[in-house]
Amino acid sequence: MSVLLEGSTTSATMRRNFWRGVWRVMRRKPSRLAGAVILLGFAVMAVFGPMFYPEHLPRDLAAGVYAQPSAEHWFGTDGQGRDVVALVVTGSRYVLLSALVTAVVTVVLGAAIGLFAGFRRGRWDTALMRLTDMKLTIPGLPLLLVLSTIWKFGSAVEMGLLLGLLGWGAVARAVRAQTLSLRERGFIEAARGLGLSTTHIVGKELLPSMAPYVAMNMLIAVTGAVYAQVGLFFLGVLPYEADNWGVMLNLAVFGGGAMTTTAALPYMLAPLLAILLLTLGIVLVVDAMDEIFNPRLREE
Repeated sequence: MSVLLEGSTTSATMRRNFWRGVWRVMRRKPSRLAGAVILLGFAVMAVFGPMFYPEHLPRDLAAGVYAQPSAEHWFGTDGQGRDVVALVVTGSRYVLLSALVTAVVTVVLGAAIGLFAGFRRGRWDTALMRLTDMKLTIPGLPLLLVLSTIWKFGSAVEMGLLLGLLGWGAVARAVRAQTLSLRERGFIEAARGLGLSTTHIVGKELLPSMAPYVAMNMLIAVTGAVYAQVGLFFLGVLPYEADNWGVMLNLAVFGGGAMTTTAALPYMLAPLLAILLLTLGIVLVVDAMDEIFNPRLREE
């Protein structure tokens, strides 16, 4: 009983020390804390924001179409007289849900392939890496354009699944390299010497060591997914969703002439600023995570 209590106390102490280290890293550079606040803000906006707006946003007939920014409409209105900020808020749910599904599928599939190939080595490693090489040689954007014309995505989950299935190659390569490095470490050799099962070694030894790296790759995958789906909607190769950031850009540029006139310029800038702000938040959080999980980067 005393051994169990001692182990529980040690675990609790390690958790406290970890979170104290996280707070020190975030406090040392307030920009990193700002990045976490930005990501939290986008998450809250995507979950709760659309609840405050009806399914079909009301038109402000008094303000008119492409109204300029004002106290009532911070970024003006669109070509139908709808508030641009409201469109950005409602569009965040589709964009972020799709990006999250993409990141999960990309990282889980890539990590599983890379971990299995790196740990088993031999024929499995060769076969899986040849498959990964073939995947990486296929240009992503042309393939997406072709698939988009065949499969008209009706939901954010479908979009995320496709992007995830097309984007796992780089993660598989990186995780394999990490696995090859870790499997030669002393603690893995000790686990083998004790006769522990492969499942135990992978689940209890390898995965916890790779978790920070995988988490950072997941955040980076979110950025790539946002760019990919917004780009496809902007090009007009997917069915229009009235509350998608890419559709807003498409309508502002090709419908409102935002590149040549100033009338629809705020309508174009609003989703662009949302994308840039989301990217900034991810970059700052990834920078913080890199220092948190890499002791050599810490400035004690």
